[in-house]
Amino acid sequence: MGRKALPKLNPSVDYSRNFLTAEKLPRPWDPESLFGRAAPLEIEVGCGKGLFMRTASGVNPAHDFLGIEIAYKYSEYAGYRLGKEGRTNAVMVHGDGQKIFPEVFPDASAVAIHVYFPDPWWKKRHHRRRVMNETFSQQIERVLAAGGTLHFWTDVEEYFDMTVELLHAHTKLAGPIDVEERPAEHDLDYRTHFERRMRKNELDVFRSQFRKPQ
Repeated sequence: MGRKALPKLNPSVDYSRNFLTAEKLPRPWDPESLFGRAAPLEIEVGCGKGLFMRTASGVNPAHDFLGIEIAYKYSEYAGYRLGKEGRTNAVMVHGDGQKIFPEVFPDASAVAIHVYFPDPWWKKRHHRRRVMNETFSQQIERVLAAGGTLHFWTDVEEYFDMTVELLHAHTKLAGPIDVEERPAEHDLDYRTHFERRMRKNELDVFRSQFRKPQ
């Protein structure tokens, strides 16, 4: 199930405020310089083509959304789509979330962190490359505000079970809290493009939430 080539970007679309590289993130962290306001922040790590970012920022305009994607072409495309749709509360960043979290985000700076369908790195010797590791799990806990939520979904049951055990062992996040699957109301009514692909092929998706204690 390979990915289709991305559409060409229309050069007349200005998406400069919706896309930047990690080096251009404000240090010290200043979300008002990105969004022009102070608002609850949600962070997505591994955005792909940005379906969640587009949908969530449109449905919840009172929150700001920052997406991090390590593949340049996908992060730029996601930022382009946000700019094309006129989103002022969503910014895509090209970079590595595992480096950005400790370098940029202060404690308790996000109300939600979203990690959907991360690369499972199937071979056992490559498991250390998985984004959900001990160090990053603790970064997620640190960056979440009290009462904040980690949303973690995967199509790999072994990865799901490993992540649950990891979070129990190395954080105080409470969960997993079940997330029910609901029928899609239209063809893009899915959390991500990957969820759409899995469900259309009638494959399992393992959904969970974890909450930081108050």
